[in-house]
Amino acid sequence: MNHYPLWKNLLIAFVIAIGALYAAPNLFGDDPSVQISSARSQALPADLEATISNTLNDEDIAFKAIEADSQRLLVRLNNAEQQIRAQQVLSESLGRQYVTALNLAPATPGWLRALGAVPMVLGLDLQGGVHFLMEVDMVTAERQQQERIVDEIRTALREADIRYQSVTASGRTVTAVLRDAAQIDAAASAVARQNPELGLDSAERNGDMALVARISDESIQELRQRSIEQNIVTLRNRVNELGVAEPIVQQQGEDRIVVQLPGVQDTVQAKRIIGATATLEYRAVDTENDAVAAANSGRVPPTSRLYYDRNGQPVLLKKRLIVSGDQLIGANSGFDPTSGSPMVSVTLDSAGARRMFDFTTENVGKPMAVLYIEDRYDPELGRNRRVEEVISVANIREPFGKRFQTTGLGSSDEAANLALFLRAGALAAPVQIVEERTIGPSLGQENIDKGFKSVVIGFALVLIFMALYYKVFGMFANIALLLNLVLIVSVLSMFGATLTLPGIAGIVLTVGMAVDANVLIFERIREELRLGNSPQNSIRSGYDKAFSTIADANVTTLIASIALFAFGTGPIKGFAVTLSIGILTSMFTAILVTRALVNKVYGQRKQLKALAI
Repeated sequence: MNHYPLWKNLLIAFVIAIGALYAAPNLFGDDPSVQISSARSQALPADLEATISNTLNDEDIAFKAIEADSQRLLVRLNNAEQQIRAQQVLSESLGRQYVTALNLAPATPGWLRALGAVPMVLGLDLQGGVHFLMEVDMVTAERQQQERIVDEIRTALREADIRYQSVTASGRTVTAVLRDAAQIDAAASAVARQNPELGLDSAERNGDMALVARISDESIQELRQRSIEQNIVTLRNRVNELGVAEPIVQQQGEDRIVVQLPGVQDTVQAKRIIGATATLEYRAVDTENDAVAAANSGRVPPTSRLYYDRNGQPVLLKKRLIVSGDQLIGANSGFDPTSGSPMVSVTLDSAGARRMFDFTTENVGKPMAVLYIEDRYDPELGRNRRVEEVISVANIREPFGKRFQTTGLGSSDEAANLALFLRAGALAAPVQIVEERTIGPSLGQENIDKGFKSVVIGFALVLIFMALYYKVFGMFANIALLLNLVLIVSVLSMFGATLTLPGIAGIVLTVGMAVDANVLIFERIREELRLGNSPQNSIRSGYDKAFSTIADANVTTLIASIALFAFGTGPIKGFAVTLSIGILTSMFTAILVTRALVNKVYGQRKQLKALAI
């Protein structure tokens, strides 16, 4: 009557074993570490590991191990004091060509890592990390919009074959002074087709007829909101692709963005992650003027701009932009099959592809340059510094449009990094960090200790109550409760969910809810015994009749937790995640595991006269 088939017992044992295996990495803790990477995302030299080892030994800094791959090197140390000292020593020794950042590396044994078992991801409040409040520069966003409208009006007038004297912007108006007053209506129609959102009027400027385009308040408001949304998406994509676990990027107020990076303890490294931008611009080379002469004299033609390549040689490029990074919809790094050099394969949107095809069709045999632009955080200046380099100048062999390759990059790592930033997109407007906070690992450890203490106290009180009130059956419930905690931790670890302080609160709540199911079952068994049923029948009836009540209660709670996860943010999501996982695991442990234990102890005894309940 109270007997599980062998397959069901084996299934329960298998689930518990897998849960214990993937929860085990959380027992080993973390090693305070220093991470070294190239400031320009290049491959690390082969002798860097020996250099670091010698430097630490010379300073009498003991370390556990040095782990290296092509992009970073990790030094594991014994404690936080040695970690900070090692970071200072290595930063001074290696110089600005390397970035040394504090890190916490899991101390999981190699055989567990080989099975894919990793510890839980801890949130900012538990692991420590950095918090930034960033303000979006809306003035620059509006200026960029004005410049874009000026360029679009010039293009529309040229395509309509309408001659003009000048197109200038002032405030929220753009004025195009025409050479022929009779073409004012044609000019208005051409601009309206290109920019239907603009308000157009005609006016007289110094005796000439001019077309005046006004940017509406609605367009400005839409621009502000679009700038915030695009910056949020760009920042989130960037930190996700760079491997920062569970970042928080969300809007605060009208023009501010909150960025939280758990586990990142070095603010310089964090600013480098979120502040750096990289993009490409494709421009025609000015072959009519001498770049060297322009660089020496300082006199640059009005239609050109002076840049330098990576060897320091001057290059004159036309001001007119062919396509830019914001028209890229795809970017992947690789190697040029002809030369074997690193390259980025680029895909343009429809408008960019059309402009590129038109330009290359008209300029076959002429040179075109690729300009690399990066906003790189400079710790000495305390802000971003723009770097502009011509990475490639090549003659156009044949027309091309949507897909092509860009070469001239220094290394495969630089190509991969550029492709990453191009995929993540450019910031719609510059951002400025107005507030920054670093939450150290000691504060995170204090939060962990308090949270762990709350779980232990709540768990212990429940264990004592169940053992005293329900006797042997209470011990079954206690075993199931312990296994439930193990399964929650293992699921959090396997799926990479983030544990936060609200998440710990969800675990504490789950402890009470998990034992509640056993209370319903045990009370039903006691009721069946009072009605005169046999112990075996009472066990079966107790589990069968209480199941529907337990399922209804847990399903309604699960629906509420899913709603919290779907519509909540930050801490609310953390609470909803652990609560949802706890509900599902408690259904398994409170019903199947306790029933298996009861079957094992009482199911084999045919002449059972009483139950210790």
